[in-house]
Amino acid sequence: MNELGLKPVFWIYTFVCLFNFLDLSLGSFRNSKEKIHRGNHNNLHDITTTNPFHFYTNPKWYESYFDPIIPRNVTALVGKSAYLSCRVKNLGNKTVSWIRHRDLHILTVGTYTYTTDQRFTTTHHKETDEWTLQIKFAQKRDAGLYDCQISTQPIKSYSVRLNLVAPTASILGGPDFYVQKGSTINLTCTIRLGPDESPAFIFWYHEDEVINYDSLRGGISIETRKGDITTSHLLIQNADETNSGKYSCSPSNAIIASIRVHVLNGEHPEAMHSNSSSIAQQQHSYVKLLLIVFLVLSTARNINLLTFSDNKLNR
Repeated sequence: MNELGLKPVFWIYTFVCLFNFLDLSLGSFRNSKEKIHRGNHNNLHDITTTNPFHFYTNPKWYESYFDPIIPRNVTALVGKSAYLSCRVKNLGNKTVSWIRHRDLHILTVGTYTYTTDQRFTTTHHKETDEWTLQIKFAQKRDAGLYDCQISTQPIKSYSVRLNLVAPTASILGGPDFYVQKGSTINLTCTIRLGPDESPAFIFWYHEDEVINYDSLRGGISIETRKGDITTSHLLIQNADETNSGKYSCSPSNAIIASIRVHVLNGEHPEAMHSNSSSIAQQQHSYVKLLLIVFLVLSTARNINLLTFSDNKLNR
């Protein structure tokens, strides 16, 4: 047989051998994959035998999950914005929602506000994978648990508790402050909010009127220092009887605080306390006397009623 006659036979034989080799290899690959699938069904996707060269990856590496380092407790000021965050990894085609836990009310889906309360908005920070729920002008009723949810099956949740505090101002030396006539009234108001939440302004009131330290009276000054603890000092020099009364410190972002100032004209605070205690004791004794009289009258009335009933029965 010549050389040209051998070439077709040679190529046919080579092709058949190669086909058998591939068939055996593919069969072994299918069998091994099916064995792995039966032994690790919970860890692998279903095997697609129509494509034996498909590579399978453990889905746990691609499942959506929450980053646990994000704080689960948040404290905010009443009247200010509160921010709750969750960080979602491998979100894929899933969506993130914020749910109010107490009534299971859907607040936001993605960045869309689902509730009619427009104080609630969600922002997605792509660089950090964080979804931040903002509650504007937070109120005491907004306190509680909020759930950040991923639309997986089953749904995954990350709960964050919101605590709301109403900051209050306080005046040192209260509730009463005594000063001699002609001395200086020195009142100090403190507000603990932190440097980022310092009040924009602080007003001082005498009774119900704002203290004007630029008035013609003179001798009145106010000094405010902001920081972790904001302090405001009210100084009134050469005090007289007209400066007695209630003084109030009113910060822009805290509950008002009050103190009562007594300007003494040669009197001693101890004497005033003694007089106040004596008056209180007299009032207490008077109330006790009224109660005794009331009980006696009630008892006498009941006795008269019983006597009247007995007389009617005897007749």
